[in-house]
Amino acid sequence: QVQLVESGGGLVQAGGSLRLSCAASGRTFSSYTMGWFRQAPGKERELVAAISWRMDRTYYEDSVRGRFAISRDNAKNILYLQMNSLKPEDTAVYYCAADDRPGTVLTGISRYWGQGTQVTVSS
Repeated sequence: QVQLVESGGGLVQAGGSLRLSCAASGRTFSSYTMGWFRQAPGKERELVAAISWRMDRTYYEDSVRGRFAISRDNAKNILYLQMNSLKPEDTAVYYCAADDRPGTVLTGISRYWGQGTQVTVSS
């Protein structure tokens, strides 16, 4: 079992930055693919970014590429999402997810999810 706890959300003006963190506990964090998802009101949950356990592969959704950066510290069991140049359309609840089964994070069927952290970007 893996427990995930997100933090770092908040209210920020457009153009500002936030860094989200996801602390993992329970099992060997380093062997899991990790990802950040978001869900805005009335919209489906979408994958924002993902990173392999070796950190040799990353994925970014088109609208955040070049503005967001995903990273992880396997020694500390923490996943990060640095969000720069934030836009009002980035407003959503952000969730971290983890799984060691191939393809499950990218397809949104991860076994383990955090409780979410709210990010609100004002115009």
